[in-house]
Order: sequence, then C-alpha cells, then structure tokens
Amino acid sequence: MPGVFAFRDTCTVYVLRSGRDAVLVDFGSGAVLDRLAELGVDRVTDVLVTHHHRDQVQGLARAAAAGARIHVPPTELELFGRPPRSTWNDYDLREDRFSLVDPLPGLQTVAEYRTKRVGGLAVYTLPTPGHTLGSETYLVEIDGRRVAFTGDLIYGDGQVWSPASLQWTYSGVEGWAATIVSCHTLAAREPDMLLPSHGDAIHEPGPALVRLAARMQELIELRLPGEWNVAERVREPFAQVTPHFLRNRTMFANSYALVSESGRALLVDFGYDVTSTASSTERAARRTLLWSIEALDVEAVIVTHYHDDHVAGLNLLRDVTGAEVWAPANVAPILEEPERYDLPCLWFDPIQVDRTIPLESPTRWHEYELTAYALPGHTRYAAAIGVEVDGKRVLATGDQQTNDDGRSILNYQYRNRFSPHDFVRSAELYRRIRPDMIVGGHWLPLEPTAAQLDALLADAQRTVQLHEELAAPDGFGTDGFAARIEPYRSQIEAGATVELEVAVAGGVTDVRLLVPEGWSVAPEHAAPGESGAVVFRVTPSGSGRVIADVSPFGQQADAFVEVR
Repeated sequence: MPGVFAFRDTCTVYVLRSGRDAVLVDFGSGAVLDRLAELGVDRVTDVLVTHHHRDQVQGLARAAAAGARIHVPPTELELFGRPPRSTWNDYDLREDRFSLVDPLPGLQTVAEYRTKRVGGLAVYTLPTPGHTLGSETYLVEIDGRRVAFTGDLIYGDGQVWSPASLQWTYSGVEGWAATIVSCHTLAAREPDMLLPSHGDAIHEPGPALVRLAARMQELIELRLPGEWNVAERVREPFAQVTPHFLRNRTMFANSYALVSESGRALLVDFGYDVTSTASSTERAARRTLLWSIEALDVEAVIVTHYHDDHVAGLNLLRDVTGAEVWAPANVAPILEEPERYDLPCLWFDPIQVDRTIPLESPTRWHEYELTAYALPGHTRYAAAIGVEVDGKRVLATGDQQTNDDGRSILNYQYRNRFSPHDFVRSAELYRRIRPDMIVGGHWLPLEPTAAQLDALLADAQRTVQLHEELAAPDGFGTDGFAARIEPYRSQIEAGATVELEVAVAGGVTDVRLLVPEGWSVAPEHAAPGESGAVVFRVTPSGSGRVIADVSPFGQQADAFVEVR
C-alpha cells in the first residue's frame, strides 16, 4: 500500500511512512533501522508492539537508542525483561519466558479501546488476546482503507502461527476461547485488510477470521463436549434475570447490569473476562475486556467488595466510557488505598471512588432506589446491594455464599478477616429484607425459600459454635496473628518518615518494631493503649521490611517500606 512497507525479519516489521518519518509495528531484531534510507525514511518516531514475544521485540534496545518512543500492551508491561520463571514442577504453559532478555526502561503503554495519535497516525488499539494474554491489534486508516496490524492473532485464512501458544493452562482452553472472541470482535470492526506478524496480507478478513474461530471452537468441543460455546456467548453476552436486570455470561465473577428506561445502565461489579484469564495471580493473567458491554450505555458501576475478580475492570471502564465508580462506605477505603491493607485478592492499582454509598440509606439512580448493607463474612469489607426491579426485590451479595443445588454454602476465608458471627448477621439480614432473588458472584441467581433462609441461619449458628469449640481460649482465633501493621506497603521519598500503626490482640503487653540496620524508629517500644494500637515513626535508610515484636507472643506482623 502507499506508504506501508513489510520488512521480513524475525517477524514482519511494518513501516508506516509519513513524510520522512515512520511508525513501526513490531521491531524484530532491529535490522530495519539499517534499511530506512531505501524506504525514504530518516527517522523512526514510534514503535507499536503487538505482544511481548522475543521475535517481535528482541532488538528494541536499538529503537530506544535511536530515540523512538516504544508503546507496549499494558497487561504485558511487566513481561519485558522479567527474569524467567523456574521450570521445576512447571504447570504453567504460557510462553511468558519468550520475552525480552534484558529489561528496557522507558516503555509506554497503549490506551486500549481508544484512538490516539502515534507519530502522524490515528491508531485505534483493540485488545485481541489469543497468541498471548495481552496481545493487541492496531487499526489504522490508510489510503481510505481500514488496516489491522494483528500481531500473531492470525497467520492466514483460518490459520495461526503457533497453536502451542494458545494453550495457556494445563488442560485448559482459555487461549482458544480468547482467540474466538478476538476473531469476532475484530471482524465486527470490518477491517479491509489484515497484516499479520507472520504470513502474508489477508485481503478477505471476515471469512478468514470466522474460519479461524470455527476451528478453535471445534478444538474446544473435542476437549469439552457441549460445555462452552464461545461464539454463542459472543452473540449473547448477557442472560436475562428480569427484563431490566441482566447477568454477564463472559466474566470470571458474575457482573450484572441494571438497565433504566432511559437506556442508561448501572453495573454491579466488573472484573476480568473469563475468556482472557489464566490460572495465575499475575496482572497479565487477569485481563479486562470490554467487548461484552459495548451494547450498553454504562453510566456507573457499584461494587459489592474489593476482590480483583470484581473490580479489575473499573479503571479501564472509567477511562474508556467515563462511567463512575460507586462503592459502599465500608468498601471504598480498600479500593482507594489497597497498599494499606494486608489482604488477599487486592487489585494492583488504586481505584478512585467517584461516589461513596452510605450503608442502610437508599440511593437514587434514575427510577431505582439502591441500598447497600454491610455484609461481612466472605470478607470483612463487603456489602450487599439491594434494588427492586421489575417487581422483584433483588439482593446482590458478591461472594458471601456459594450455591450447591439450591443449598447456600458459607464462603469464608480467614485471611479476608472473617469473624464467625458474620454469617449469623448476614442470615438475619436476609430474613429481614426477604429478597425475592439473591444473585452472587459465582453461581446462578437463587430465589430463596423460607426453608433455605432458615437453613442458612442454622449453618451460620453452628459455624459459630464450632469455632468456639475448636479455638483455644487464649489463642489468636480467626485473625491468625496477634498483631497487624498499617499501612502494609509504604512508598516514601529518601529522608522522609512514615508512621506505622501496630494494632494488637488482647493479651499483648508491649510492642516493639524491628527495623533494618541504619533505620531509626520511635518510640523504641510501648504498651498498647485503650485503642489496642501503637504508632511508630520510622525513618528508613533504604527499602526493607519491618516486623512487629509483641510480648509475650514474639515476632508477628510485617510490613514493607519502599524508598523511591
């Protein structure tokens, strides 16, 4: 095409010329820099990377040395130059090790689902996981045609460069499913041409993508007969709970949409896509995709609790759609300052809360009234969201219970700060509200009967009794430790002082903070006051870990201080 050149290297490097400047898609070994004069190019201003694999990026240091800006997928930023993981007892099949050998600073991330100026071009970034979890396709209008630079999503008509790369987990099908979704979402953008990293230009994109998706679906059918029709989920991402209350069928944790007569939508929770997930706790394995909600006019999202599978998509959703984030008063602090808390399942970034919802007080949204209720149990920092829609009292309870053939099972994890009495309180709340329907994060909607609510209360009361019988009277109970330090993670400037609060259990008579050599801490030790806490002022000489030593139980809690 005019102004577009394909340079065959370890991958195909595309040169998009604008005057005497150029933008490159992928970089290979960097040999393209030695041939720019032949293409009428004096300078490369930017490099767009489709994914982190070494055949795409191994020469990137040359691009940086030449002054080019380098743009990479946001969920793969941490993979550029990360040391390879151990291969002992390795069940992780993703090709994350096939990345840049040496770390490269100064990388920028692309803005997904948005059009941004890159060099002299308007570039739309579309997430297309499959070959890797974080892969991107870049759509550019060139000479009146919409051209898609697809990386290794597709090689040719119904073909991929590396089938092995699509198996992300041991015996799993997530990479195949993600490829199906990516093929359909890219086809919906109606590109005129696909330019892959390996293989020739594809001039009939629609049929090529549909054929690839069909072959991937057939592989899934051979592995999981009748269990997971991904193309059908693409066509119908939502299931109707009531006419104006919908369940998203594509998310790892259920997300719900409350739809107003105005056409606006309010989501309940929004985490990451089940077709772009791998069995790992890394950011790259928890990717949010927006394709399933593109038909909705999302105005806001309200959350039940802070766990990553319920909130991972909030920042992206706000950046792309402008939707507000609403959080109950007992959940908002964890979203906004996750570094303060020693809790599992925290999202990697702070999430700004646009509206804090008071507990037990109705909040108006269009024709609906929503009420948030404290719902400790699964985690101390959780809420139920109640709303009447289409004549039904619906209560969204996050992960408070799981559902096994009509019986609700108490879902508690001790590190989430569980207290045995929490589930008694939630069972009593359900009996007080008498919801017509309970919707949770990992099971289908349940229309509870009086007998089921009675059984839930009985199970909760027995759980309290069992813990009273099991737990040592002078032990740590369900907390697990005699002390906790907040903030759990601190980032401060060199020479600055940080205040660390040590909260202790009953029976602690003295608290001392152990710090690395060369740090200063005041006071040296102190007895906990009526609040059951001691505040220490710490001035570190570098990054490190601090330990709370409490009498008579010894070294208990820890926290981390990073000096920038």
